[in-house]
Amino acid sequence: MTPRKKANPNLSPSTNELKGTDVQSLKVSFVNHLEFSRGKDEYSATERDLFHSLALTVRDRLIERWIETQQAYYDFDVKRVYYLSMEYLMGRALGNSLISLGLMDSMRRAMEELGYSADALGDLEWDAGLGNGGLGRLAACFMDSLATLEIPAVGYGIRYDYGIFFQRIINGYQVETPDNWLRFGNPWEFPRPEFLYPVKFYGKVHQYHDDAGRFRSDWVDSEVLLAMAYDTPVPGFRNNTVNNLRLWSAKSTREFDLGYFNDGDYEKAVSEKAQSETISKVLYPNDNIFEGRELRLKQEYFFVSATLQDIMRRYRKTHDGFAEFPEKVAIQLNDTHPAIAIPELMRVLVDRERLEWDEAWDICRGTFGYTNHTVLPEALEKWPASLLERVLPRHLQIIYEINRRFLERVSVAFPGDIGRLSRMSIVEEGPEKRVRMAYLAIAGSRSVNGVAALHTDIIKATLFRDFHEMWPERFNNKTNGITQRRWLMLCNPVLAALISSKIGDAWAKDLDRLRELEPLAGDAAFRAEWMRVKRANKESLARFIDEQCDVAVDPASMFDCQVKRIHEYKRQLLNALHAVTLYNRARGGRATGAAPRTVLFAGKAAPGYHTAKLIIKLITSIARTVNADPASRDLLRVVFLPNYSVTVAERLIPAADLSEQISTAGTEASGTGNMKFALNGALTIGTLDGANIEIAEEVGDDNIFIFGLKAGEVNELRAGGYSPREYYDREIELREAIDMIAGGFFSPSEPALFRPLVDSLLGGDHYLLCADYASYISCQERVSEVYADVDRWARMSILNVARIGKFSTDRTISEYCRDIWGAVPVPIELGRKKRA
Repeated sequence: MTPRKKANPNLSPSTNELKGTDVQSLKVSFVNHLEFSRGKDEYSATERDLFHSLALTVRDRLIERWIETQQAYYDFDVKRVYYLSMEYLMGRALGNSLISLGLMDSMRRAMEELGYSADALGDLEWDAGLGNGGLGRLAACFMDSLATLEIPAVGYGIRYDYGIFFQRIINGYQVETPDNWLRFGNPWEFPRPEFLYPVKFYGKVHQYHDDAGRFRSDWVDSEVLLAMAYDTPVPGFRNNTVNNLRLWSAKSTREFDLGYFNDGDYEKAVSEKAQSETISKVLYPNDNIFEGRELRLKQEYFFVSATLQDIMRRYRKTHDGFAEFPEKVAIQLNDTHPAIAIPELMRVLVDRERLEWDEAWDICRGTFGYTNHTVLPEALEKWPASLLERVLPRHLQIIYEINRRFLERVSVAFPGDIGRLSRMSIVEEGPEKRVRMAYLAIAGSRSVNGVAALHTDIIKATLFRDFHEMWPERFNNKTNGITQRRWLMLCNPVLAALISSKIGDAWAKDLDRLRELEPLAGDAAFRAEWMRVKRANKESLARFIDEQCDVAVDPASMFDCQVKRIHEYKRQLLNALHAVTLYNRARGGRATGAAPRTVLFAGKAAPGYHTAKLIIKLITSIARTVNADPASRDLLRVVFLPNYSVTVAERLIPAADLSEQISTAGTEASGTGNMKFALNGALTIGTLDGANIEIAEEVGDDNIFIFGLKAGEVNELRAGGYSPREYYDREIELREAIDMIAGGFFSPSEPALFRPLVDSLLGGDHYLLCADYASYISCQERVSEVYADVDRWARMSILNVARIGKFSTDRTISEYCRDIWGAVPVPIELGRKKRA
């Protein structure tokens, strides 16, 4: 931090200066917040006081736009998109807000004149702990694009007190510690105690006939807690739109039981409050124990119930009946987690609003869209009927009725097909009756979309084949994307500036404009400049690795990166086998001509996923051995960066040379890390899985490294009786690597430590690592050969960036608006005269 200067005593604010964007106004606003929002001066302020004052100064510039945006939506009675997601992996808000407002340079200068560094203060911001992985990051990118495209939208989720967890690596093992991201407060959010909704659980259903003889159901004797809203402004890029992210926090209906307190039972006096508010305490509990599953169900219903009450309140402001509801409301379910919204809307319409079932169902079907994010059947939520009956008794009744009517339609469409009725039933019969939430989402939605072309083909052909045969018109593809504002302009400013210096900055709102870079791939001077930017990013990351991991890496080496959630299907273990193979070649003198590599891993394993956690331990054990061996020191480094987050990604991705996207073909729905790496000039090594296929189509086969079995070949190999031992016996280097792991070479104090991983590989190898090993190693040799040709690598890197324009969430959101939501842009005019 630069030395502080005494704040200018003449910086007293005027109205214009409190929202002005010039350097003087920013200084005035900052000093004002330091004194009046934080109660400090330049002598008593801590660094966090300074950061909060900086954040509040930026937030002030969003407020007028935010208020104008929301008022315009009401005045023009627009159709709004409501995006329901259990996760929002937003990352830091300061830099993104400054870029959106066009204030980055002015704010840096203002802080410098006051004696501070805006960048150093920005580093104090804690990543918002509202997401776990790709699902939450996609939701965050969607919110950015919705605002940039001026689409009326609100994101809804949960304001978790704690994130998934803070990952530490201790003795090579992942150790989870609480991610208390709210410890120092969140300057971006606004508590909204006026928006406080009751949410019910448990109880029973009272059924009766009313005075008119109509059958009615009332949910009674329930437990009630309250959902309180917290709002965060989400700005569009260089426009006046600021949309809203509304997150719900659980509040007890009874803060304190004075009776227990007076009796001397102080713990019981506050126990109900603590137990009730557990619902919004932590993101995604373990679901391998019954209590964890119940809490997760309650989380899902908690945020869905509050959200629908809020949507109804907003709709009721300007509409009396519900005939126009689907014309004014589009609700998108981000995976199956919010699917309980379908029976909840039916409950509200039928039980509370007294609509007839058929009318309510037509409204429901016209309102919802469902995005599927997986091809793995085991990842689809199935709630035990007994759990639903106890926690949400009325909803189970409604689900049974939805299913009864749905199966009647199936039997009409496919008469006599009893097997189809069983396969398509929303309620899965068996020893434990379960509700298939994905089937409920399909039945209750007007649209079902996958998130990459291959993924959509797979769900139509296998996972939801029966549904596609019944309703082919409902199924469509919306290939995922990323926002270029965060994933190039913010995280890689030097490369962004280089690009803009050659083709202008229109790419920030139209990523297809990057095509104009293509001719520059043939310009030797531009290629040299391009690689200088990459080298500077690598040097910066090398310093970060040294600070975080105490490992020195060579920026001249190839930075070979695999950063994503740790899961068997993502095949970090295959990458680890390659690292062992490289190590064996180096210490055996067989690495002639190989490019030096730094193999970088990062990612979290779910706390209850023991195999994934053991893979982390194997990687860190390989790293310890390899990095200490003089025989490989100049050729290979292996690093596991702890606590992967959006902020870590923003450091790592701009420095990457090679992007590892090596999941088994047919298992990854889309992936968006592949897009972020390509946008920053990394080349991809990958299988024909998820969005890799579409990336290959865009960048060209000559500019990507593809290996391994295709999805159809994977299915054929499994169906034909796959034997991993055949590959183990045939491939000498594979056998050598596996034997080293099995024999304790990387765990001499516990020789059998990694035996479960080896047994899984040789005993079944569900994700076909052994089958793809030889192809992967051969492809990596091609990578090494191309990397040695600096000009060729630079040309391929430039063409990857130039041809990646398809993968902006601006394109994805435009397609959702056109094909699913029917939403249109609403430009916001500041100072607009309100309607009477």
